[in-house]
Amino acid sequence: MGMDFTGRVAIVTGAGGGLGKQHALALAARGAKVLVNDLGGNVHGEGNSVSAAQAVVDEIRAAGGEALANGASVTDFEAVQAMVQQAVDAWGRVDILVNNAGILRDKSFAKMALDDFKLVMDVHVMGAVHCTKAVWPLMQAQNHGRVVMTTSSSGLYGNFGQANYGAAKMALAGLMQTLSIEGEKHNIRVNCLAPTAATRMTEGLMPEAVLKALDPSAVVPAMLVMASDDAPNRTIICAGAGSFEVAHITLTQGVYLGTGPDTAERLAAAMADLTDRTAETVPRAGSEQGTLEVGKALQAHAS
Repeated sequence: MGMDFTGRVAIVTGAGGGLGKQHALALAARGAKVLVNDLGGNVHGEGNSVSAAQAVVDEIRAAGGEALANGASVTDFEAVQAMVQQAVDAWGRVDILVNNAGILRDKSFAKMALDDFKLVMDVHVMGAVHCTKAVWPLMQAQNHGRVVMTTSSSGLYGNFGQANYGAAKMALAGLMQTLSIEGEKHNIRVNCLAPTAATRMTEGLMPEAVLKALDPSAVVPAMLVMASDDAPNRTIICAGAGSFEVAHITLTQGVYLGTGPDTAERLAAAMADLTDRTAETVPRAGSEQGTLEVGKALQAHAS
């Protein structure tokens, strides 16, 4: 095993079952001390009990690892700060944060209650913000941090009945883009994992053979790479059933049309050129859009 986490301290949220549990077990098996966080609610975010997290802790300890249980809701910033303090009090640092906690409230947008939209945003987005905010100063001070956000193809590419979940998951990709820029000088690397895994969130949606292939443990290697000392920065790794891919948010070369009164009509006529993906780029910062546009304008005026 080349990837060793001895001496590293990890916090994994939503780690009482499913993918989070596999993350916690894998980090512990490779030597990390792991704080296992789980509210113990159901997939809809109802109810709570620390027993799910404690069961994972017991499993890690039985295998000779070090772990602690925590029952904080990621939506409660004070509870999250106390959770981070719990890890620091026990082990003196936090190196790795895996933002995995999430819930589903699937319905078509027409039928979805706004409360179900808000809660999903709150758990996925603000939950990740709270946890990351609580560990960020520690990671800056120790000049080492690895943060894994959990995004989803439902956010990157859309999925019927998941407007709330998709919006939240895409928000996490946006959060990752900026934090990876801000964290770089402190050796804090921030990446996204887009898992395809059969967990409580997906049960009942797929045939048995597919569920077997989509074992959550198949996704874990991508998390381990993102948590490691040699982690990439600012990468969306998709993983499932033993395969791994990278997703990109790209920018086409586009066309310069100027600002005349008929620009809207010319734009409508030019959509095929606009969407042409030849020579598209993966911008390293948002400013690259402006750089491209201003460059094309200057070029047009010069000629």
